[in-house]
Amino acid sequence: MRSDRENVVRMLKTARGQIDGLLKMVEEDRYCIDISNQILAVQAILRAVNKEILHGHLSHCVKEAFSTQAAQDKIDEVMALIDKMLK
Repeated sequence: MRSDRENVVRMLKTARGQIDGLLKMVEEDRYCIDISNQILAVQAILRAVNKEILHGHLSHCVKEAFSTQAAQDKIDEVMALIDKMLK
């Protein structure tokens, strides 16, 4: 992985902490809207992590592949991921 590893790890640990908090909220039978808002916060962090990882992949792996015969494979790989994201 060629993204900012330290930043990715920090964001994932934050998401993990929020998920632990979500579990506690559910166990305590907290207000549904509060739980839903926390879920949205976790999703936002995971989207940011995914963006960081994809940026690193495009900036390094895909860019390097364009100097070889592997360019089409990398393009296909990214397109398959975009298809999953849009579902």
